[in-house]
Amino acid sequence: MKKTWKKAVLEALERTRTIKSELLTENDIQHLPIPVRRYIHYSGAIGKEKVINFRVEFTGGIRSSSSEDFMPLNSVQYNFTDQPTRLFYIVAKKKGIPAKGIHIYKDRKAIMLIKILGLFTVVNAKGKEMDQGETVTVFNDMCFMAPASLVDKNIEWKEIDDLTVDAKFTNGNITVSATLYFDKEGKLVNFLSNDRFETTDGKTYVNSPWITPATAYANINGYRLPSEAKLIYKRPDEDFCYGEFSLKSIEYNCRDYK
Repeated sequence: MKKTWKKAVLEALERTRTIKSELLTENDIQHLPIPVRRYIHYSGAIGKEKVINFRVEFTGGIRSSSSEDFMPLNSVQYNFTDQPTRLFYIVAKKKGIPAKGIHIYKDRKAIMLIKILGLFTVVNAKGKEMDQGETVTVFNDMCFMAPASLVDKNIEWKEIDDLTVDAKFTNGNITVSATLYFDKEGKLVNFLSNDRFETTDGKTYVNSPWITPATAYANINGYRLPSEAKLIYKRPDEDFCYGEFSLKSIEYNCRDYK
């Protein structure tokens, strides 16, 4: 799995290595709703490079039901904005048994593969639900981890009020919607989408509202970014928190594999 993931990363890095990044200016954000402009200012992105790609490391925990303890995890991911791409590699432990997984989203197609001990497949998910759901995840990553990327021409904005905006993100033939919630200081504090699907086996998919509240912010490499967040499906019977993530590091416009 890691070879598959690394190959995809290297191909995307090669594709983007010669792209020259311009600086993000006030003129670039004038068409955006006021809450989004305020957020980009708060993040410290003005005057810095526009985002071609970013590499992120997380620690945290994940689980498949509310009766389970969180499995400790470490993850590395690369995202690319020229051709929306998300390449996610995760290592976790369940009751001391190692599990590894990849989420690969490129060319508007998504797969999720998880194996125990590197041998036994427990999830092998793909298809239209995954393609749509991972498009939501790509947009969520842009919102929380790369505020400068919100000038993307493929995002359609609608301001609801001074602290709330609706957005539609289109990648080819896939369009997903989300509502973004901000606080008065400018921080993005939550993201809601009804276009993502929950699956534990890659066979059965359930469409539930998906939220990702940011629970803390920190100064990271000259940017103010969410440093902790939860991943929650709003099921009919409960708000199921299946993931807790802490941002360990982020690097923009990578030229080489790390």
